[in-house]
Amino acid sequence: MDRHAPQPAQARQGHGHEHGHGHGHGHHHGHHHGHHHEAQAPLKDPVCGMAVTEQSPHRLEHAGRPYWFCSARCQAKFAAAPARYAIDASEPDAGTTAPPPEGTIYTCPMHPEIRQDHPGNCPKCGMALEPLLPDLDAEERNPELQDFTRRFWWSLPLTLAVAVLAMAGHRLGRFDMATQSWVELVLAAPVVLWAGWPFFVRWAQSLVNRSPNMWTLIGTGTGAAFLYSVVATVAPQVFPESFFAVGRVAVYYEAAAVIISLTLLGQMLELRARSQTSAAIKSLLGLAPKMARRIRADGGEEDVPLTHVHVGDLLRVRPGEKVPVDGVVVEGASAVDESMLTGEPLPVSKREGDKLIGATLNTSGALVMRSERVGAQTMLSQIVQMVAQAQRSKAPMQRMADQVAGWFVVVVVGIALLTFFAWGLFGPEPGWVFGFINAVAVLIIACPCALGLATPMSIMVATGKAATHGVLFRDAAAIERLRDVNTLIVDKTGTLTEGHPAFHSAVPAPGWHSDEVLRLAASLDQGSEHPLADAIVRAARERSLALDKPEDFESSSGIGVRGRAAGRELALGNTALMSQLGVAVDALVPQAEALRAEGASVMQLAVDGKLAGLLAVADPVKASTPEALKTLREAGLRVVMATGDGETTARAVGTRLGIDEVHGEVKPADKLALVDELQRQGKVVAMAGDGINDAPALAKADVGLAMGTGTDVAMNSAAVTLVKGDLRGIAQARAISQATIANMKQNLGFAFVYNALGVPLAAGLLYPFTGWLLSPMIAALAMSLSSASVVGNALRLRGGRM
Repeated sequence: MDRHAPQPAQARQGHGHEHGHGHGHGHHHGHHHGHHHEAQAPLKDPVCGMAVTEQSPHRLEHAGRPYWFCSARCQAKFAAAPARYAIDASEPDAGTTAPPPEGTIYTCPMHPEIRQDHPGNCPKCGMALEPLLPDLDAEERNPELQDFTRRFWWSLPLTLAVAVLAMAGHRLGRFDMATQSWVELVLAAPVVLWAGWPFFVRWAQSLVNRSPNMWTLIGTGTGAAFLYSVVATVAPQVFPESFFAVGRVAVYYEAAAVIISLTLLGQMLELRARSQTSAAIKSLLGLAPKMARRIRADGGEEDVPLTHVHVGDLLRVRPGEKVPVDGVVVEGASAVDESMLTGEPLPVSKREGDKLIGATLNTSGALVMRSERVGAQTMLSQIVQMVAQAQRSKAPMQRMADQVAGWFVVVVVGIALLTFFAWGLFGPEPGWVFGFINAVAVLIIACPCALGLATPMSIMVATGKAATHGVLFRDAAAIERLRDVNTLIVDKTGTLTEGHPAFHSAVPAPGWHSDEVLRLAASLDQGSEHPLADAIVRAARERSLALDKPEDFESSSGIGVRGRAAGRELALGNTALMSQLGVAVDALVPQAEALRAEGASVMQLAVDGKLAGLLAVADPVKASTPEALKTLREAGLRVVMATGDGETTARAVGTRLGIDEVHGEVKPADKLALVDELQRQGKVVAMAGDGINDAPALAKADVGLAMGTGTDVAMNSAAVTLVKGDLRGIAQARAISQATIANMKQNLGFAFVYNALGVPLAAGLLYPFTGWLLSPMIAALAMSLSSASVVGNALRLRGGRM
């Protein structure tokens, strides 16, 4: 047993004591998006966007221009790729203020690969682009929603007027039918040409980009109806006699106008619903405080914007205030409510040396903290980034829907043409008129917007909902895969257990008292930095035992420590150290074996060459673990434990938790091989670990589940991060996955069924049997409602129990 030698951290990581893994490995985060920036700041770090001054010691010159940085890390990033961060000298406003490296990025909810730095429409589907991250400071209303709302309400009276005139004009008898066509043209033209202009722009883009989409169908349908009606009004003589009825060629201004108005209404409903899908990210962004109270070097205090907080600053957090950034307590004690990020309902007590997470709420005592992670590196920023990334990723199911939608538009245009000619050539009089109207109805009702929205809406709502429960999905594919997992490999340290050793018990030899055994061991262990030693010293201090100062401290690599305290020769370590010193340990062998069988690490204490007693240190099982394992087993998962700890300890923990399949003394490469072997057996494998020494296995597993303990949330190897580091989150994540996939299937099923029924009805296939025809206006209403219903069904996930 490797005990007490102060080993380097990397030596301890691979096996045995895995307790330190979950912390302090956040330096590789590449999320420098700099979305926190203040307009009044004179200078900004070009890498992270943080406010800096010319007094900053971190400075570089590039292309004849000086740049200042908030830290050596940002300076190194700039030096490695200056072209990525440097200001373009040709920019008109390229002054002293470096802009953040990335401004607001706009993307398409249906095609996340489309990204640009300004608002606009998606070149593939024509949908309005959205900001990658919603901006809380920006005006709440969506400019496109405002534009569509204005166009809708201004044109609605004209639409209603033209619709009433078309239906009842001949009964009113105010003017002859030829004149009525001109009146309808005057009323409908502003609706089609002004209110519908954005739709025709998207229609043209779909043709230029050779990307058929819903706007191809809407633009073609309404454009054809309007142009046909204009020709019928201006030059009716070009039409054959069969087109004339009640003294004029039939016109369809009301169809074009009503379709435009209903499409605007549908877009308004959809944009409003889509804005709700980012509510989860907005609520996360809203958690961060705007200001921090900084303690200056002279002892004075000042309130500064969060963007002015640097790594190493001392900050005061008063009761009732939010913790501004991630850091560590240097003074004071309090209870901190972390439920907003971890889902943990009870406040967590914090004292000197404990970690704090930014945006959590200090409930009782006053704290002084030192900032460790700021800006884009805080846990909150990383959670927001991960949620945004997951919301914009494509599920495999959606890729299939995209391919179907692309072909679908081409097929629909073919069906519309077929409808037109079939009615014209074989239908009852006036066949060509029927053919034209039915072809327009086919184009309108078959819009694939419901199909395109079916999966992105479910993904956006589900990832936001999951984040509020402390479950972060890296992408949509992870949500889809997690549902199929049937085998779960769990690491022991930090996953099943707390991840840091705690004192278990002291067993005295005859003639000794347990408190004295603990006091002498702790006195000696004050000279060691080993985590097991720390647990013993902490336990002695909690019991208020008076510790002696150690002298002649000496560490024997891997077997223990020796020294003197209060004039006595002390030795603490494993059996190998005792035999080296000639100390007889037989008297306590049964007790030592019993403790090892419970999963504890056991050390012997010798005083003046005689055995004084045993000390046991254990990594306690998390209180939530038994319940979590029971839930997972009930869900039908096979649970396998793989740990770097010794076989005896591993088996003891496995037996206590009812895990039958246990692998001990497993190196990272062995965990990888275990995942591989199970996959070859046809199992869908999830691996739950702390994300560092488990990284190869996390990456290899079908779904990697990282325990997000402390601030170590950006675990790139894992597809899912459980912020609270609680196995119960796996069952919760799986439930979210199942609910989301079911919701996506409902949406896709609805979209397919809707089109499968709507297109034949619009084409008039039922007319010979039922006499039913579908008006283009009814088709437009159905098309708008179909999109709204898909988004509405996705939003049901927000209220569902996960």
